Amino acid sequence: MIYTHAACLQHCPGPGHPESPDRLKAVLRALDAPVFAAIPRVEAPLVDRALIDRVHPGVEYAQIFAHAPRVQTLRLDSDTVLHPAADSLEAALRGAGAVVAAVDAVLDGHTRRAFCAVRPPGHHATPERAMGFCIFNNVALGARRALDRGLERVAVLDFDVHHGNGTQDCFDRDARVLFASSHQWPLYPGSGALTETGVGNIFNGHLPAGSGPREFRAVWSEQLLPAVERFRPQLFLVSAGFDAHRLDPLGGLDVETADYAWLTHNIVALADRHAEGRVVSTLEGGYSLTALAEAGAAHVRALFGLAD
Repeated sequence: MIYTHAACLQHCPGPGHPESPDRLKAVLRALDAPVFAAIPRVEAPLVDRALIDRVHPGVEYAQIFAHAPRVQTLRLDSDTVLHPAADSLEAALRGAGAVVAAVDAVLDGHTRRAFCAVRPPGHHATPERAMGFCIFNNVALGARRALDRGLERVAVLDFDVHHGNGTQDCFDRDARVLFASSHQWPLYPGSGALTETGVGNIFNGHLPAGSGPREFRAVWSEQLLPAVERFRPQLFLVSAGFDAHRLDPLGGLDVETADYAWLTHNIVALADRHAEGRVVSTLEGGYSLTALAEAGAAHVRALFGLAD
């Protein structure tokens, strides 16, 4: 299943902002190719407020709900803006709702794989505050839903060029969730050091500026995927950011489109062994429209086992 919603195109952080509606438009155009025609499309619902309050108990989140319906612009940090605020809030609620609904769908046996073509992204949003273009932590809300439904082991795999500090903060004391991230080091937001290991459930892989296919594949095949294999997750969640691509203007890595397909094939193989094939992936970063369309399509083809 592919989850999306027109509201996710209405979030406009401002002229020239890299996290623009054009990003999602590029992904959706790529997914209109005939190869994807048989994948059911599902309209993303609104996420339940009670679940948000459990994952994001910070005072800032209560203020978002209080102020967004009443103001035109709500600035949360230098990079994170709700404008127009009510439309941006709906987009964020639909983005998070997509991941939660997809988790329900795979756990209920309606599908084994799902991709959430949504925005704004989520992996920088911490329990206390929105930041780094992210309002709610979509993948963390999905993981919380899975735990609430009785799963004992959930893995979150994040290959965005930026470290998913918010996701790590949500679960670094919860051994039921493994978080594995490859990211450029050093780079925003400055977290993701090798010494950040949580309760033995956090695995960070560093990629120095200029790293390309060899380094990207090595950090996953030699460090991160073996840790995931040992954990034997019952569900795989993927923070699918494509800004490690060599064309991306905000990253400094040289990953190729084929590397995303390679990693996705490996994730699916692990899911088939340990999780009844259950994988939910959601869009994170990626700011070259060309790379985003190409790599996003390659990821979805591999996720659903479609021919190139």
